[in-house]
Amino acid sequence: MSKPAADDAHGRILAAIRAIPAGEVAGYGEVARRAGLPGRARLVARLLGQNDDPRLPWHRVLRSDGRIAFPEGSRGFREQSQRLRAEGVHVEAGRVKGQRAAATLDEQMWGMPMSPPDARKRRASTPKSAGAARKPPARGAARRGAGR
Repeated sequence: MSKPAADDAHGRILAAIRAIPAGEVAGYGEVARRAGLPGRARLVARLLGQNDDPRLPWHRVLRSDGRIAFPEGSRGFREQSQRLRAEGVHVEAGRVKGQRAAATLDEQMWGMPMSPPDARKRRASTPKSAGAARKPPARGAARRGAGR
């Protein structure tokens, strides 16, 4: 008998969280992408909210802008800040400084995000003059030309 799909998704999310190395962070959305569940950042947050495994490095998961998701000053906020600092992560005013929370593998390797393949194809196949042809006529141009 196979496990339900939700259990499989949960297992993949937990594995993605466990794979975040000490001293590094990832955003909820990045964790979902690493788990093969793009667009499921809220599922990651919900699963972390239900977590009771003290060994899970939940503190390495942040918002995509590098901020801690707990309300500032709350117990969770203080604990997450403390755990990240203990791993050498620079946290200032609830935000991780010096590293992005949602870095992709390309960004980690090359320092810049790769554009989606489809976007590269569109840019390469669209002639520069084609953009000008799609622009609407100047305001009033149709009326001026109509009377001639």
